[in-house]
Amino acid sequence: MAVDYTVIVVYLAGMLAMGWWGMRRARSKSEFLVAGRRLGPAMYSGTMAAIVLGGASTIGGVGLGYQYGLSGAWMVFTIGLGLLALSVFFSARIARLKVYTVSEMLDLRYGGGRAGIISGVVMWAYTLMLAVTSTIAYATIFDVLLDMNRTVAIVLGGSIVVAYSTLGGMWSITLTDMVQFVVKTIGVLLLLLPIAVVKAGGFSEMKAQLPTEYFDPLGIGGETIFTYVLIYTFGMLIGQDIWQRVFTARSDRTAKWGGTVAGTYCLAYALAGAVIGTAAKVLYPKLGSPDDAFATIVKDELPVGVRGLVLAAALAAVMSTSSGALIACATVANNDIWSRLRGLGKAPADNADDHDEVKGNRLFILIMGLAVICTAIAIDNVVEALTVAYNLLVGGLLVPILGGLVWKRGTVYGALASVVVGGLAVIVLMATYGILANEPVYYGLLASLAAYLVVSLATPATDAAVLTAWRERLAGRSPELASEPVPAPR
Repeated sequence: MAVDYTVIVVYLAGMLAMGWWGMRRARSKSEFLVAGRRLGPAMYSGTMAAIVLGGASTIGGVGLGYQYGLSGAWMVFTIGLGLLALSVFFSARIARLKVYTVSEMLDLRYGGGRAGIISGVVMWAYTLMLAVTSTIAYATIFDVLLDMNRTVAIVLGGSIVVAYSTLGGMWSITLTDMVQFVVKTIGVLLLLLPIAVVKAGGFSEMKAQLPTEYFDPLGIGGETIFTYVLIYTFGMLIGQDIWQRVFTARSDRTAKWGGTVAGTYCLAYALAGAVIGTAAKVLYPKLGSPDDAFATIVKDELPVGVRGLVLAAALAAVMSTSSGALIACATVANNDIWSRLRGLGKAPADNADDHDEVKGNRLFILIMGLAVICTAIAIDNVVEALTVAYNLLVGGLLVPILGGLVWKRGTVYGALASVVVGGLAVIVLMATYGILANEPVYYGLLASLAAYLVVSLATPATDAAVLTAWRERLAGRSPELASEPVPAPR
């Protein structure tokens, strides 16, 4: 195990070193929050794949494969489909907006800040819970590696992510995510996948040992697949953590094609996780929990050294999602909520000192990071926490965001009604049917859509000047774009 420990320690030390290096590059608000908007295709693709494929996609994806067979790939598969849809249909327009948050996009589209602060609160709650659920996953990994106490594991893993995220913001996170993407690819796809299949006796032996439904692509059930599409595919279209990565693209072409490559990678990762879980079912047919499949097969079947690298891959999966959610949470808290409450308006960067902007955002990452660690220690049920986050996101924000992008008749009052009605419907229905029920997101989304359509049609259309400015911004012709400095390449 000494070799495995060494691999993990070197990996964690490397993450901190990347954070320190990123700090030297993050000298303006744009560099700190969106990496200067200058990532090329390779870096953009790797970091986008890294953030969407977290602990739930890796540990949870293997667990679903253990429980349902190949159809367990559907959860991660729908994440990949969502990223593909975002990249092909919306990313170019999103990248041209040159904003920092989803709420700023709503302000531009509908005019004024009335929709922004309410949507900011909903988005903040989503990103906070996403960061919390990612942070909880450290307990599983460090328990396998060191038999470590749950609280200590969460504090250790969470502190490393908070440290490098606070130091360099998006530059540090981008550098670490690229390393984590490479580690994940090697550890999961190139090592764990073939070793698991071979240990299980190959595909012919797996088919002989398991029921036929384990190889049915729809075995998990049509209703479950539909729910995954609603929550994860649509969630990919509107999440602040995902949009903030789109904002890092050098051009709209990079956002479109780089995201398409990342989405395709997600589809392959989904299938790999399901196959690993299926192999684990052959090797360990009576595990207490499906989520133990990943840790068990790594601990018992992999040779020394390789085990450390695969555990580093699991850490990479968790850290990439955790850091992305953390900076998204801090960006929303500072730019969409705190600055508005202080009356700074919607564009404080135009007259604020870059150093003060970086310092303020760095402070918010630290504060939100501490809140995430404390919340993760207090919460036991990861699935329920993640379900609450995605239900609120999709039920409250999907309609006004996509409606603003595709329907010019939508109004600010329709957007406000959609957020409030959809959000409240989701909360009430979760209390009525239970957090894990499908009804809250189904009916909450329908209520949000109805409110948006009815109120928008019943209220005056959005001012023509606002829509003209919006179209200019979408086309990349807005004069505001010139006010944001583009650093010279280093």
